[in-house]
Amino acid sequence: MLDMEKSYCPYCGEPIELLIDESAGSQEYIEDCQVCCRPIEINVEVGTTGAIDITLQRDSD
Repeated sequence: MLDMEKSYCPYCGEPIELLIDESAGSQEYIEDCQVCCRPIEINVEVGTTGAIDITLQRDSD
């Protein structure tokens, strides 16, 4: 199941949309900001109830 989540770039602060594949479970990956093109480290935690927790941080942190 795919879910569209909104968040904010940790570099430029602009809103970004992330397409999350809930069926993949918890995951970590790097994606470039759609606005400033800097790499964002994205950590997705999918709980047993299906709740999604997303953490975005600068790739250099």
